Amino acid sequence: MALLHCHFFSDILRLSTAVDVILPEPKRAPSGALLHPPRRYPVLYLLHGLSDDHTIWQRRTSIERYASQYHLAVVMPGVDRSFYTDMIQGNRYWTYVSEELPALMQAWFPISGKREETFVAGLSMGGYGAFKLALTYPERFAAAASFSGALDMAGAIHSREKAWRDEVRRIFGPLWRFPGSRHDLFRLARDVAASPWREELLLYQWCGTEDFLYQANLRFRDHAHSLDLQLIYAEGPGEHTWDKWDEQIQKTLSWLPLEKVED
Repeated sequence: MALLHCHFFSDILRLSTAVDVILPEPKRAPSGALLHPPRRYPVLYLLHGLSDDHTIWQRRTSIERYASQYHLAVVMPGVDRSFYTDMIQGNRYWTYVSEELPALMQAWFPISGKREETFVAGLSMGGYGAFKLALTYPERFAAAASFSGALDMAGAIHSREKAWRDEVRRIFGPLWRFPGSRHDLFRLARDVAASPWREELLLYQWCGTEDFLYQANLRFRDHAHSLDLQLIYAEGPGEHTWDKWDEQIQKTLSWLPLEKVED
């Protein structure tokens, strides 16, 4: 596998940003010549949480080693504390991650643009982002996974301290507008349930039973199941910690419609 640290200017963000990319290495002869024609690899967009950045999955897990078993490309962007949203006071991270980033990745690297080879996963804020991407664009993503996701933002808005509510306003705008909006995963789930993609989009959700987001995860699970979405839900002992997310990313890779490869 190859690990690339990519720094570039984003036209959407209007600033220089970074993304880390893991790519399978093509087989080569001793002379260095490629043994097989280049191919485009299936891709996982892997999203970070609220207080992290684009490097965190490499630092806290062995994602490069795990992905090598499937010849899977992994794209890890950074989006600050944006909740993967075009912020009211801030930058246009939703447009960046949903439009500009995939186009650049497919232009610069041998990454597939096929729906059946495109996946997204994330933890906490990134779990929200992963489900937001897949539920908004089920025609682009075959599967999405959330670990300890902040999935019930409408409920969380009114249950935190003032500093949290102020931050949410800077991201999403007036709090009363959030429920039922394009940012609300519960609304997006209803949209998918009423679409031809209801039986096509695969969702995986995990949360620890001691996690502070556990009840929110149960609410989303029940909502998704009531809509007959293709959601697999799992839970187990655990808090909001990396040892659990390391386990879950491995389980998710084995759950995705990918074949293990033998080098």
